[in-house]
Amino acid sequence: MKRLLAIVSTIVLCVTLGQAQAADPSKIKVGILLPLTGTFAAVAETQRDGALLAVEEINKRGGLAMPWGKVLVEGVVEDDEAKLDVGVRRYRYMASEGVKGVGGQTWAPLAYAINSVVAKEPMPYFPVCVMSKDAYMKGKLADSTFSTAYSPWTVGYMAGKAAVKTLGKKKIFFLARADSWGWDMRDGVKAAAAEFGAEVIGYDEVSLGTSEYTSTLQKVRAAKPDVFIASQFGGDAVALLKQVQQMGLAKEMTIFSAFMTNVVAKAISPEALEGVYSMHYFYYDLTGFEDKEVVKSAKEFSDLYRAKYKNPPDAYAVIAYTAYMEMFRGFEAAKSFDPAKVSAALMANKGEFNTVKGPAKWRKDHVAEYKHAAFLVKGKAPSARKNEWDLFTVMGSQGGEAVLPSLQSLGY
Repeated sequence: MKRLLAIVSTIVLCVTLGQAQAADPSKIKVGILLPLTGTFAAVAETQRDGALLAVEEINKRGGLAMPWGKVLVEGVVEDDEAKLDVGVRRYRYMASEGVKGVGGQTWAPLAYAINSVVAKEPMPYFPVCVMSKDAYMKGKLADSTFSTAYSPWTVGYMAGKAAVKTLGKKKIFFLARADSWGWDMRDGVKAAAAEFGAEVIGYDEVSLGTSEYTSTLQKVRAAKPDVFIASQFGGDAVALLKQVQQMGLAKEMTIFSAFMTNVVAKAISPEALEGVYSMHYFYYDLTGFEDKEVVKSAKEFSDLYRAKYKNPPDAYAVIAYTAYMEMFRGFEAAKSFDPAKVSAALMANKGEFNTVKGPAKWRKDHVAEYKHAAFLVKGKAPSARKNEWDLFTVMGSQGGEAVLPSLQSLGY
């Protein structure tokens, strides 16, 4: 009998120890799920690099500071292929393998699909793409989903405000992409135009993947706007700006490519990029920018990134880096990996946190509100470039709650 009791006690002790070790791990995994093949691969690679740099930074400190000791982090990278079925399946697989949080997506519809899964099966989830405005409506975003980027509405609003307030333009022609990306951006431009005393005098829209813009650009020329704002991104922006240059439109009006990254800009010829304005989530070289603290933190981060990856950080790398650093801050502040506790910890202290591009805070809609939401940049002349990544001059920035859709408009 005594022997039986001893065996039972040993089993109970082993189970208890096993449960304690499972609850208080010395190492965790987090998921990094991105379209590393296909249309968005070039941008996804920069997102992956930003996420892995965040993991490396935490591990350099010895790991996450949890109540039971330091916890190392492993980033598990998977390809979502920018396909709904593939992405959701691989997300579920990651969850089944016990990851403590997931970030990723370059294609917004997939991010929203995963958010729907997260709403039913909570997990700290950080999409690192620009999701449609509708995704942030009250009741649609999961309680444990946090977005370090904003909607296309904000991109359009900032581009419109910069065109009118900074550049002094009054007549706008806007070219949308025929989907939520383009339509949200159109609505943001219209809101800025109405607020600051300008007018959208011309409008057209084309589908994703359009390569021929001649007929559209003829409409732009005929409308005689002060500024031509285009929502095209990636390869579409490359094709559009090439044809803008060939037609000589920059001699007749200001060209504004609403949202830009270095990966995209580098694919545009220097001659076609010269003088083109854009909003840039993060630009690595802020030399001369008025906020000296941000100049310093951006340089420190850029030096860190270059040391690992050789090239300067691109905008989407910073979106991902910020997302994972916030995920890790949430774990530490919550002293737990429980999704509800992590969410509450991130929203505590007015949701305030700091980033490599300055202070930010989480709003009720779990969107990051930045002091510098985006930087206004202007394409450099070929003769002014010092190296292959010397693409833009920073002209200013926009930020604060004013550049986001009002919480009231989102149902809060």
